[in-house]
Amino acid sequence: MLYTLPELLAVLIVTCGIALQTVVGIGYGLVAAPLLYLIDPAYVPGPVLLVGFGLALMMVIRERRALRWRRVLPAIFARVPGAWCGAALLVALPQYALSLFFGFSVLTAVLLSLWRFSIPTTGTSLTIAGFFSGLMGTATSVGGPPIALVYQQQDRITARSEIAAFLLIGTPVSILMLIYKGSLDWHSAQLSLKMLPGLFLGFFLARLIDGKLTATSAKPLLLAVSGASALMVAIKGLIGWLG
Repeated sequence: MLYTLPELLAVLIVTCGIALQTVVGIGYGLVAAPLLYLIDPAYVPGPVLLVGFGLALMMVIRERRALRWRRVLPAIFARVPGAWCGAALLVALPQYALSLFFGFSVLTAVLLSLWRFSIPTTGTSLTIAGFFSGLMGTATSVGGPPIALVYQQQDRITARSEIAAFLLIGTPVSILMLIYKGSLDWHSAQLSLKMLPGLFLGFFLARLIDGKLTATSAKPLLLAVSGASALMVAIKGLIGWLG
């Protein structure tokens, strides 16, 4: 399989995002999606979601002993209407509006990640987070921050495993909604296949840095990269709107 320079850069971005999420429970979509969008908008949301499903599957298999499926079920059920709304939004908006929505959604996700307000992990909070995760995840492929916000009080292993379980079931829901709305095609599948080496490289890299990198130490870099790239996407949409 031959790679162009932008495609190799995409693999590198995916590798870094996968390694971050495998270690701290969040980071793949937040870091990879806006950077990949700047390379080619076709990467978002379909290909990013397809690779994200592979990551969720690998993490659930690894963390299966720490999982409590019953607790995360409200979020999984709420993702369905959220994903439908996200897919409908994706079809309804023109390209410049999608860039604006995507950029400001990721910036909102960055601000949510900075929020230190304590939210208890209850059925109600998980339901609300699941809905917004479905909406944002389907429209922009960045659905992790709303659910991660609810898991701030949990330890790293619990949060990492249960967020992975949520994404394992929730991501295919978003993918099916995109297929139903005609927003996922063969080209998206090809881009996903080319990003697969980044999935396996990132998962392997995470084993080397796990324990050396924590959510606290990774957070400033993660949010800085995500915020800067999201701002560039928003500016790109603003230029399109004005031009």
